[in-house]
Amino acid sequence: MAAVGLSALLLTACAAPGGSAGNANEASPSATSKPSPKEAGAPTPRLVYTHDAGIAVLDATSLKEVGTAEMSGFNRLNPAGDGRHVFVSTGDSFRLFDAGAWTEPHGDHSHHYVSDPRLTDLAFEADKAGHVVLHAGKTVLFNDGSGKVESYETSALAAAVEDGKLPATDTYVTPEAHHGVAVELKDGKLLVTVGNEESRTGIAVLSAGKGQDRKEIVRNEDCPGVHGEAVAAGEAVVVGCEDGMLIYKDGIITKVASPDAYGRLGNQAGSEKSPVILGDYKVDKAAKPERPTRISLVNTETAAMQLVDIGTSYSFRSLGRGPSGEALVLGTDGGLRVIDPLSGAVTSTIPVVAAWEESATWQDPRPTLFVQGPTAFVTEPATSTIHAVDLKTGKVAKSAKVDHVPNELTGVTG
Repeated sequence: MAAVGLSALLLTACAAPGGSAGNANEASPSATSKPSPKEAGAPTPRLVYTHDAGIAVLDATSLKEVGTAEMSGFNRLNPAGDGRHVFVSTGDSFRLFDAGAWTEPHGDHSHHYVSDPRLTDLAFEADKAGHVVLHAGKTVLFNDGSGKVESYETSALAAAVEDGKLPATDTYVTPEAHHGVAVELKDGKLLVTVGNEESRTGIAVLSAGKGQDRKEIVRNEDCPGVHGEAVAAGEAVVVGCEDGMLIYKDGIITKVASPDAYGRLGNQAGSEKSPVILGDYKVDKAAKPERPTRISLVNTETAAMQLVDIGTSYSFRSLGRGPSGEALVLGTDGGLRVIDPLSGAVTSTIPVVAAWEESATWQDPRPTLFVQGPTAFVTEPATSTIHAVDLKTGKVAKSAKVDHVPNELTGVTG
């Protein structure tokens, strides 16, 4: 499919991790008009990556470019959860990007379609658009500048977009605005971070309900600098702290303390196939940046933390989980480590990219790991290359040069 240029210019500025700042201009007619779909014989997974001039979309199998969108500045990507769309955090909105591949159920079978990717004119208004969390069939958007939490049924997105609108949302506003995150649980309860513009201290869990009618059930504020979230098997929800991790499971919040007075677990990766959460581990608060060589493995069933020195540093974009729950860490030595999350043993190291060093500026491009099914995709900004690693064989299955220096990376299943 030929690449299609989409001229929707969004101006964005720097922001804290998890959000971005800027203003979104009106999309041009070429960006908002619906392209004609073509039927495909099977689901067509695609990759979406950002670069300094916009967004590009690749076929995840061939790694060939199938579409682009022009966007200036630093943009952040979050899957919308429906296997087709991606949210672009533009500071004042979560803007919907159509990756152009989807599946429609039809009785006892399904039909698969592809079309040209496009930046739509649909967006949730936001004040410092932050984290997007997918869990239990719900998509939850967090506004750092206002504390507004919007959630909707993920399955409702496709039909709403087809009608040219966004799905209806339930809205809750935290008592104070902060750089935070929220997760809606299977039973309808809502987990939200607690904090304000000066500090972030923990989490609260609210009853199932609508909007501000939700009532607080339990809270824990023994979590300085709370950041990030992940979910493990058994719906154990975790957030990282500067001195450990909080685990919410079965109505109880448990603190897992770091062995160091300052032992920050700021980024986490969970898996429904494993009770163990993979996290980073930093001990130098003054470092800009710290280049740690240890990762954390927190067992949500035993509330035990294991630290593993992997022999190389890594970045916040280095963590992932494999299809069987294995922990994956992309090191600055260029190797992708496959780790048994229960034992902490490094079972294999797959050479993928050349050795690299993490930039002190967190927005700068760096090798980035994204896992979709049995494939780990890794960007190599130094050579403008994307590699597809077959996790079953432990080898790089395909590599392709791309037209831009890749920064953030995500994908859709089609």
